[in-house]
Amino acid sequence: MGIPTLLLGLAVLFVLIFVGRMVSSSDPKKLAKLVRTIGGIGSFALAVLLATRGQIFLAVPVAFFGAGLLGWISRPAGWSARTQRKTGQVSRVRSQFVEMELDHDSGEMRGRVLKGKYENVPLDALDPETLTALRSGFDEESRALLEAYLDRRAPGWRENVEEDAGPGSGQATRHGPMTEEEAHQILGLEAGATDAEIRRAHRSLMKKLHPDQGGSTYLAARVNEAKEILLRRHH
Repeated sequence: MGIPTLLLGLAVLFVLIFVGRMVSSSDPKKLAKLVRTIGGIGSFALAVLLATRGQIFLAVPVAFFGAGLLGWISRPAGWSARTQRKTGQVSRVRSQFVEMELDHDSGEMRGRVLKGKYENVPLDALDPETLTALRSGFDEESRALLEAYLDRRAPGWRENVEEDAGPGSGQATRHGPMTEEEAHQILGLEAGATDAEIRRAHRSLMKKLHPDQGGSTYLAARVNEAKEILLRRHH
């Protein structure tokens, strides 16, 4: 039996042992580590086989790949951050009377009143009837934000409200162009976010704002606008 065949047989034996352990384990982290270990050992076995056949130019990169899987070579800084979606991101939209937040992970919407009788009171602390009554004193943009919140919290609230419940019942208008700072807040991003991060945050938010999830066309429009502004900055 030649040396390459012996080495390959040993590699197969190791793989079988690891597979047996993997089957008996249910911890996802352990499974992921086990898969990397198997891949690393298999890569080294292949590299040795290639080297014995004189194919050094192929054996070297395969060996480096195996070393990376086994954690012997550190990955480039920031690689993990670029390939994984960040958690804990929150989008913020602010108008004259209302500030709203949307949690990217849970899709939960929350906010607070900024002016008037209920200044600084969380929207969750007010019942739908009170929130509905507040609309009559709000500007169009604030009304649109509050209605987006009500659509998610109490989907049937419109059935008991007249369409002309105050001025500006049509399309909400903006008081000036959106700034880059606002765009970052709406997408839940920090200044300097890459195009990939902008597109990923936009895609995640649009899923949360789908009509089936109690979404809002107004908020969706703001998210689209924020994406366009930040991507335009990079070109």
